[in-house]
Amino acid sequence: MGPIRVKCRCGEKNCKEWAIIELQGVIEAQPHLQNNLQNLEIGRLCRPPSQEIYTFTIGYHELTGSKITLKKPFLVLKKVKHSEPDGDQNISSSKSSVNVELDVVGIIRQKIMFKTRPKALITSSKKL
Repeated sequence: MGPIRVKCRCGEKNCKEWAIIELQGVIEAQPHLQNNLQNLEIGRLCRPPSQEIYTFTIGYHELTGSKITLKKPFLVLKKVKHSEPDGDQNISSSKSSVNVELDVVGIIRQKIMFKTRPKALITSSKKL
């Protein structure tokens, strides 16, 4: 296997900014959603314009957190495989070498940390 090249086609100044969301605990999907997690919306992340406090609402729970700058940024990479046919033109033994490149999709410089317990948004109902 040869070297893996990293390419950034957008340039560092134009690279999409991503962020990490760090939670304490586990988020579990309901049983009927277990096999369909792709593009699943798990909550709502908000930040009032005049504040640096973030809220993350998941179902009936609300978390409060803050943004932290990472000491070292992370790159978000996408693996791209390129097949190059060998010089042999024999169709019965068509071998090809695969070159792998890593394409930069985004950069992560900050994380939003939610380190407190969630606040319940619904209180118990009164019994009649």
